Amino acid sequence: MSKLTGLAVSIAVLGGVWAFLALGPLAGYVLVWAGFIAWGCYFALGADTAALQKTIAGMIYGAVIAGVALALVGHNPLGLAGAAGPAVYIAATVFLLVIVAGCNLLSAVPANVYGYAATAGYALQTTGAGSSTAMNMTNPVLLVALSVVLGAVFGMLSGKLAGMISK
Repeated sequence: MSKLTGLAVSIAVLGGVWAFLALGPLAGYVLVWAGFIAWGCYFALGADTAALQKTIAGMIYGAVIAGVALALVGHNPLGLAGAAGPAVYIAATVFLLVIVAGCNLLSAVPANVYGYAATAGYALQTTGAGSSTAMNMTNPVLLVALSVVLGAVFGMLSGKLAGMISK
């Protein structure tokens, strides 16, 4: 079997397992789509140990920074009117996504952005999303972070499985 076919088979099988878990026993604890974003990020970063570390660290960092942005927008501590508040808070937090790229673990800026976007998107588009400061699984930061860890691990497992069945 070719490497490509092996990878397609392994991702299909484990993708089905991931979807079953995320939509079944882990529903409410993980987001199937956020896991797949982390899965893809893992492969985009090279599908090795460093990719696993950078995917998890970067996407969780992005989720945390998005949580800060959501809290700032919600509380508007500077009292900025209209769209000025969100614009300033988003600009400041997005700056933080990139400036940390000098740190090796957070050097994959796209991973940081994926975590930020997934968290902000979920929080802004889901009526049941809780506060970014809630200490339960309604917190979009926690939900995305757990999804990212499991999605990246599934990415690693699919790569290993592909290697085994391609021989």
